[in-house]
Amino acid sequence: MLVFLLAAFLLSLPFRYVGEGEAYSATLLGLAFVGIALILPGMVFGAVLGARTYRVENALGARAGAGVGAAAGLAGYLFFSLIGDLPLMAVPPVVSLGLLLYALFARGQDLRRRRQMILLASALSVLSGVAAFLLDFDPIALLGALISVASGAAGGYVGGVGYARAGGDAMIPPGSTIRPRGTRQKPR
Repeated sequence: MLVFLLAAFLLSLPFRYVGEGEAYSATLLGLAFVGIALILPGMVFGAVLGARTYRVENALGARAGAGVGAAAGLAGYLFFSLIGDLPLMAVPPVVSLGLLLYALFARGQDLRRRRQMILLASALSVLSGVAAFLLDFDPIALLGALISVASGAAGGYVGGVGYARAGGDAMIPPGSTIRPRGTRQKPR
């Protein structure tokens, strides 16, 4: 979440000097609200996920984290920005967030099925966002959504790298074999 907030700040910083800074203020305040509103539940879900996770390859963990982070960033931003103006349009992002949580926490699902759920969640968020922008286009809200997606992807990438390194020998997936470590040579 801290990487999300840092990326949101850095990505919106150039807009501080465009016009009178309205885009910077509106975008950064909206994204800070999203980040702060999601930080406590995100920490709880992250702790639960970290407690039951298996190690994966770095590249797979980073890619999966970036994809889930981008989808969660868009769904979270849309939910918090649409709940006041267009409450019915806020339902698909809630379903999208539910699908993302299920994809992360479902123990009995294989990787292909989880990927399909994440793609469905992403599609729901994108369609909801497109419909909302067609009904009430606001360039600052579009900028906020794009920065939220990029920030979520950056935060998810970092989380995915951590996910790849989580656990110990007790967290090796079932059926895997542990390669014995080679003998270390003492430094001379």
